[in-house]
Amino acid sequence: MAMTSTYHVTGMTCEHCVRAVTSEISGLAGVRDVQVDLGSGTVTVQSDAPLSDDEIRAAVDEAGYEVAGV
Repeated sequence: MAMTSTYHVTGMTCEHCVRAVTSEISGLAGVRDVQVDLGSGTVTVQSDAPLSDDEIRAAVDEAGYEVAGV
């Protein structure tokens, strides 16, 4: 069963930011889809199983941004 989680990510300002965050999160095991809404700063992740907040935070950090809330 697919899981959907939404995160608030700070620091994203352009399409490059969107691509960087999408690429890093997409690389996590079990991730099916990543949708970034630049206007609201939200990232919605669909996955096969629940992902830990630490996994998401690490991926977003690797992209150069910060998770501000879940």
